[in-house]
Amino acid sequence: MTTPRGAPTPAPAWRRSRLLRMPVSTTHSIAGSIMGVGAAKSVSAVRWGVSARILWAWVLTIPCSAVIAVGSYLVMKALGPT
Repeated sequence: MTTPRGAPTPAPAWRRSRLLRMPVSTTHSIAGSIMGVGAAKSVSAVRWGVSARILWAWVLTIPCSAVIAVGSYLVMKALGPT
């Protein structure tokens, strides 16, 4: 299964992750596919500024969530019954 430009779709990545029993994010797959198809057409066809913002969001999501979770835990522990 390929796009009209011949760029591979995310199906092989989904199959590999299924075999390895890893979670798959459709958002990551779709964004990666859009960037890949755009790059296959022409590197200048991809809006790399937007792509960089998406990448930073992916990188920062888990650490920021961990910080918020620890902060919430500490607040609830301090305010809760002893």
